[in-house]
Amino acid sequence: MASYEIQWKHSAEKDLRGIDRQYIARILEAIESLSENPFPPQHRKLHGSESSYRIRRGDYRVIYQVNLKKSLWLFITFDIEKMLIESDVNLQSS
Repeated sequence: MASYEIQWKHSAEKDLRGIDRQYIARILEAIESLSENPFPPQHRKLHGSESSYRIRRGDYRVIYQVNLKKSLWLFITFDIEKMLIESDVNLQSS
């Protein structure tokens, strides 16, 4: 299978800096492996999009888009569990 170029969105780089250091290596390893296989067994297609997928590493999810014609990917990383906890705290303090 062909190797694909990984392109990071600026926001993804910023998000990665906010992740607990103990998880960063696992997340980066998962992203690098996508350059060889964009559709690993644990990937999930996002509903409503033709080219967006996600993989999960612990509490973190890597959301990515695959452009097979140009072999370019865009990545967005975020922590859904953290955002849900913060939302719950904000609702309780209101």
